[in-house]
Amino acid sequence: MLVALQLVQATTALSLPTLSADIINKGVVRGDTHHIMYTGAAMGLLAVLELFSVIGTVFLGVRTAAAVGKDIRASVFQRVQSFSAREVSKFGAPSLITRTINDVLQVQMFLMMTFTSIVTAPVMLVGAIAMACSQDIPLAVLLLTIVPVLTLQASSIFRRSRPLFRVIQRRIDILNQVLREQLDGVRVIRAFVRDEHEQRRFERANDALTDVSLRAGRLTTLLYPLMFTTINAFSVLVAWYAARRIDSAGTEIGVLTAFLGYLMLILTSVATATSVFMMVPRASVSAERIQEVLHTESSVVPPLHPARRRQRRGVVEMRGASFRFPGAEAAVLRDIGMVARPGETTAVIGSTGVGKTTLLRLICRLLDVTSGQVLVDGEDVRNIDQAALTDLIGLVTQRPYFFSGTVASNLRHGRPNVTDEELWRALDVAQARGFVERLNGSLHSPIAQGGTNLSGGQRQRLAIARVLVRRPRIYLLDDSFSALDYTTEAALRAALARETADATRVIVAQRVGSIRDADRIVVLDSGIVVGTGTHNELMAGTPTYRELALSQQLSQEGAR
Repeated sequence: MLVALQLVQATTALSLPTLSADIINKGVVRGDTHHIMYTGAAMGLLAVLELFSVIGTVFLGVRTAAAVGKDIRASVFQRVQSFSAREVSKFGAPSLITRTINDVLQVQMFLMMTFTSIVTAPVMLVGAIAMACSQDIPLAVLLLTIVPVLTLQASSIFRRSRPLFRVIQRRIDILNQVLREQLDGVRVIRAFVRDEHEQRRFERANDALTDVSLRAGRLTTLLYPLMFTTINAFSVLVAWYAARRIDSAGTEIGVLTAFLGYLMLILTSVATATSVFMMVPRASVSAERIQEVLHTESSVVPPLHPARRRQRRGVVEMRGASFRFPGAEAAVLRDIGMVARPGETTAVIGSTGVGKTTLLRLICRLLDVTSGQVLVDGEDVRNIDQAALTDLIGLVTQRPYFFSGTVASNLRHGRPNVTDEELWRALDVAQARGFVERLNGSLHSPIAQGGTNLSGGQRQRLAIARVLVRRPRIYLLDDSFSALDYTTEAALRAALARETADATRVIVAQRVGSIRDADRIVVLDSGIVVGTGTHNELMAGTPTYRELALSQQLSQEGAR
């Protein structure tokens, strides 16, 4: 339908100059009023038909481009959702946002222009030249020379503008990154009085984007003056040559009118094609960036034939598990061996940067081991369906994230149909009932994006309550008590142990006091296990653990 409407539009537009010449030659010159009225009526009908075909073309073109843009955005979003932490860090969140929104918009705008002129412009260009030849061949030869001149002008500008548009998209990524960092870190910026520094940083990124945008804009806008200058020069040349032929009776006066009409049609078709091609450099760069995301496979590949889940005990085991980031000189984790059983608390402790968080990510398969195995209930996690594995595991991250909404909507994130009574029970265990009741609205109190209207301790307690609502078989707590005072932490650990007595608990901690009562403590140092046992066993036989415990004890005594 879109192609048919464009053909109708081009055909009607090409017919009007010929009819105009016919009115002059056969009507005005001969004084035939009937012919003028008849041909004029035909031109009016064709103009109306052209108008409706243009409206239909624009409507269908915009609708089709919007649908394609919607599908591309959905495909990019779904691909990003399948990425592991490795792929997300490779692209960066700001770049992924730009690719999903801005790059798709550039492609969508290009498609909209293409769909509304993909047939009209070339048909009108070729048709105008053909119709001109049917009127007067010597004049038509003059018109033929204009096309290569315009093509040469356009191609030279397009070739120079493409690298600039690639730089523009990269600098949009940088500007997006700076803006996100300033919005997320606004409290830190104000706490350290870095407002002016961040303002200058934003201005540098903004100025860099503005500079390259101006360079690209000056280059592309140069095309239209060149094109119109060329067209006008050829118009003068055509009028001068046609006047000489009319004077020598080589052609009729109506032919000049037709030729000028066809010259304007050529101008229109070239201008339309130019508008499309002016978008090609930026759209092609955006399309490449989108393709880069769509062609990137996640390092965490879903199993082709997921293993059947025969039991849901929650036993976690690592056998020689190692992990190395691509391009890294050393592995983050090396030959890790540990077991976490239901009804027990297994703690992982070590200094900063030894791989404790990475270990938890391997268990819930946010990352895949580079060697060895991670097993849940005796099955390699790489053979378990991701949805089934996620249903089995509850993870409280080091930095809990909350979505804009209410306390209740965030707690129900894992179980939408849970009752308010169960929410309050989870809040009781997480020692969060008190501050939630004091909020204006209780369970229906608003939470800002990221939980920025909550303190660090409140976010940690709500994150623990959110996981308790799901009631998984395996609890992974990544340094989830660090923002709590010792009294609240002790009460929370005791209530958590009672509530999850039959579940497997794996706790990552920095403070020895948080895990000294654990059934099993795994000590990491430089990515390897240097000791496993209870607190007393490790104090007696593992120097790394003993040094860590004594240093923290001295720090606490010094603080007093």
